[in-house]
Amino acid sequence: MSTTTAPISGLARLLVQHGRLAEADIEAIHGNAGDGKTSFIEQLIQSRKMTGKEVAEFSSQAFGYPLLDLDQIDDTYIPQGVLDPKLMSAQRIVPLFKRGTRLFIGISDITNLQALEEVRFQTGQQIEPIVVEDGKLLVLQAKLIEASGSSLKDLQVNDADLELQGGDDEQPQQDVATIEVDDAPVVKYIQKILLDAIKAEASDIHFEPYEKFYRIRYRQDGILREVAQPPLAIKEKIASRIKVISKLDISEKRVPQDGRMKLVLSRTRAIDFRVSTLPTLHGEKICIRILDPTSATLGIDALGYDADQKEHLLNAINRPYGMVLVTGPTGSGKTVSLYTCLNLLNVPGTNISTAEDPAEINLPGVNQVNVNEKAGLTFAVALKAFLRQDPDVIMVGEIRDLETADIAIKAAQTGHMVFSTLHTNDAPTTLTRLLNMGVAPFNVASSVIMITAQRLGRRLCAACKQPVDIPHEALLDAGFKESDLDGSWTPYKPVGCDTCKGTGYKGRVGIYQVMPISDEMNRIIMKNGTAIDIADQARQEGVRDLRRSGLLKVKQGVTSLEEIMAITNE
Repeated sequence: MSTTTAPISGLARLLVQHGRLAEADIEAIHGNAGDGKTSFIEQLIQSRKMTGKEVAEFSSQAFGYPLLDLDQIDDTYIPQGVLDPKLMSAQRIVPLFKRGTRLFIGISDITNLQALEEVRFQTGQQIEPIVVEDGKLLVLQAKLIEASGSSLKDLQVNDADLELQGGDDEQPQQDVATIEVDDAPVVKYIQKILLDAIKAEASDIHFEPYEKFYRIRYRQDGILREVAQPPLAIKEKIASRIKVISKLDISEKRVPQDGRMKLVLSRTRAIDFRVSTLPTLHGEKICIRILDPTSATLGIDALGYDADQKEHLLNAINRPYGMVLVTGPTGSGKTVSLYTCLNLLNVPGTNISTAEDPAEINLPGVNQVNVNEKAGLTFAVALKAFLRQDPDVIMVGEIRDLETADIAIKAAQTGHMVFSTLHTNDAPTTLTRLLNMGVAPFNVASSVIMITAQRLGRRLCAACKQPVDIPHEALLDAGFKESDLDGSWTPYKPVGCDTCKGTGYKGRVGIYQVMPISDEMNRIIMKNGTAIDIADQARQEGVRDLRRSGLLKVKQGVTSLEEIMAITNE
């Protein structure tokens, strides 16, 4: 039985001729790339026969074209708008610089003559190709597409790019063609709002109808800012369009609904959105939470744990069994913290299962279950099923009732590592909250091994922050000790510049209270001690509360004193 093999390209043929690869290897790689979804070079690098750097160096020498390391180029000087983003993505190219009528482009496959011809035809310029590494090209390409507002609009994201996820299969299905939500202005407007929010690094988008106006706000660095006031007349079309692409029932406007959607930005990056609708007096308010999967892979160092807190946390999550609880209000970063821990434990030999409402971040290698109260799939039901699936690590999105708490605690007592969240103000009150739920003191003492309370504080903009002179008494009133005020550090204040859009802050940092449960704390729990007793014991053992952890960030120049005063209690 004969099989048809794809013709071997110029690069592949040269690799064989120069003895860099065997012909059988080339044919196998060519076969994998034959589906058209991945390029030959991408498959070559994935096969680990050659690295991206080796491929680029070989191409440069074999074909006589210059080689450039994209890490050494300042992307702010790259010409904007010279290439259509669709062409850049489809042909794997990036513009580098322009001199007169000559346009220098970066390309990883120098034998892709069609790409060079298309660029020449589109731009009318003389094309000068430069060989670059494939992986670095894709990273720069995604950055350029996201960085340019005009380029983002040129992408013209359509329903094929907005992949529908989630939704309730039991909901009535509508014929989208019969719904008047497809007029181009509304579609493009929503696409621009989503893309601008990603570019602005917003965490949430709020669509809010009122009696006489309609507004859209972004939550950036924890603060809501108004970005637009579209005409009140299109509020229904905006709501219907968002509900359609989120697989929600557009005919139901009387009860809240939850859905999901995905936006594919480039070959290397996709963003998930969690959509929540709420009937209000003047129409449906819609909140879209932006879920960037890369946030779970940033690593524990990026979250803001101090060295001793990080050590305590790593010691706890690497224990063979027990319960680790993360507490804090909505929007305090609990999910990212938990997923960072799961990512550290996510190895081929570990079986990890999560029950969430809903799953916010998709993590390959983790078995994620969406809780569905209507269908009877509660946290407790999911937990019982997990225990029949031979798990090593279990994550419960939230402990809301005694049944869920009991099953989670029994799992922690029988050789499983359990992660979960609770809504409490600090770590000591979490233990008493479990007791108030009805969990027996012995079960709490024998299962919980660590509690982490957290808040998110705004990070001072490194480009414009300035030292500030704060009176000695004010620092003492804030919680600093006399020994802290030794003159070895300087507090900073926000100023405002173009980098931070005038706010003085850019990004956020975690403020943590990491409390390992000691034997003495367990004795207090067994004696039905109060949260105050546990807090006093934690203080004696050197556990910093949220205010002390925040003041340490002030000493390090990471944030301002007023920010810490605003988000923590003394």
